Amino acid sequence: MGALVAGVILDHSVLLVDNLGTASFQPSALSLLHKLRHSKLHLGISYAPALSDDKASFLKKMATQYSFDCFMLDGSSTDGALKGINFAWGDIGGTILYVVSNDKHGSFNQLSNLGWIIIAVDAEGAVPCDNSCTIYINKVEELPLTICRLNREAIGDSTVTVGYIMKPSREEDFAKRGAFPLCPTPNGLLFLPLTFGLPLLSQLQHVDIVLHKATDEILSVELSDSMESSGSITYTTGMQELQRYMEHHPGCFVIDPLDKIYPVLDRLKIQQILLGLEDLNKEGSHTIRAPHFLKVDNFNELDLVKLLPEANLSLPSIVKPQIACGVADAHSMAIVFRVQDFKDLSVPLPAVVQEYVDHSSTLFKIYVLGERVFYAVKKSIPNVDMLMKLSENNGVGPLLFDSLKSLPTTKEQSSSGDSLTTSCFDLDLVTEAAHWLARKLDLTIFGFDVVIQEGTTDHVIVDVNYLPSFKEVPNDISIPAFWEAIKSKFDLREK
Repeated sequence: MGALVAGVILDHSVLLVDNLGTASFQPSALSLLHKLRHSKLHLGISYAPALSDDKASFLKKMATQYSFDCFMLDGSSTDGALKGINFAWGDIGGTILYVVSNDKHGSFNQLSNLGWIIIAVDAEGAVPCDNSCTIYINKVEELPLTICRLNREAIGDSTVTVGYIMKPSREEDFAKRGAFPLCPTPNGLLFLPLTFGLPLLSQLQHVDIVLHKATDEILSVELSDSMESSGSITYTTGMQELQRYMEHHPGCFVIDPLDKIYPVLDRLKIQQILLGLEDLNKEGSHTIRAPHFLKVDNFNELDLVKLLPEANLSLPSIVKPQIACGVADAHSMAIVFRVQDFKDLSVPLPAVVQEYVDHSSTLFKIYVLGERVFYAVKKSIPNVDMLMKLSENNGVGPLLFDSLKSLPTTKEQSSSGDSLTTSCFDLDLVTEAAHWLARKLDLTIFGFDVVIQEGTTDHVIVDVNYLPSFKEVPNDISIPAFWEAIKSKFDLREK
């Protein structure tokens, strides 16, 4: 059992494009810097004294940009450089990895006398790890897996490795808040970024849990007309490979199984599920409910005038695509003020017409992390009277918007009802609804939006989403809760 990896130094030979032109990084090196940047390890970039001034300056600039230290280190004489490293880092209480190209690694063998481990990259036919002071890997992209393996060997079987996959921008957002450290968390989790750029099998065989944001990898969604059955989702090639692996390896624990996320992709199905909230309501207490809704397959159908009141809907109403995420136009919406506004409405079909609730421009974002429930208050779309003015200013037509980019607002947006709305927020009721939804959907980490209707103070759930960022909750509270939700779900798995 060795020491945990506490520091990583990347030699310029694994970073720079090998040419005589302008200094630049290899694409794989840039990706690695992104993954290491928020790893909570000591990080450095080193270069040889013989390196040209422009390349040395480039390395220093990039080191500063990615919050790495920068050291000049010569394989033939390391004493001076080591003093600089010790001065910058002090006693870091663990092992330092020196990552260098295979053709240069022999020059740095003396570093092993300090307890460092040499990682030799681009070693043809290399095996991921051996018992010597040098580890040979084929690609620099394998470094996070190597760190994870070393840390797991150092800790022993008490640790749990979480392999996660999501789009780079989302991964960066979680990582910069400390969610995905490469060193162990206080509750014994190790996080490993999975990549489709390497064989999945070589990564997954070292993973206990797969954490995914599968909605980032959706190509198409086929909706189902049945409440009892789910539609089908077509994923990217990489996600399909991961899906096949999970199907053929029942011991691979997933947070959460891919079939569990389908309801949050279908606004009609989630609305139907939310109808069950009425079982939580008690006389003399606040009411929590779904908004009234109607599925529409054709905006020009003659019966729409009759169907709206039958669904307890009045105008204005908000119109949303039935597909909630994973496709390009899932967030193209409209607020419709007149029946004639439905004609040729440019919202993708099938669509869901949803009750528009006056809510004093106040939205409560609810985040469910296992047993923990958090909330944040955000500004939202104004009440109907102000929307009507906005519509009139735009030529008396529907208000079209993309809910991911910008919501309809007015300069006269009132805040007179904000304090009243906030004072009516019933956290106990919302928490009960959160636990009810967690059981109903069988999801571990999800979110939903609540608005409080003016006049009735009904708590109305208007949206549900999977693995939200929960960035409105302070990191020192949300990140430990995130880790605990993952670990608790793993501990409760079926033996």
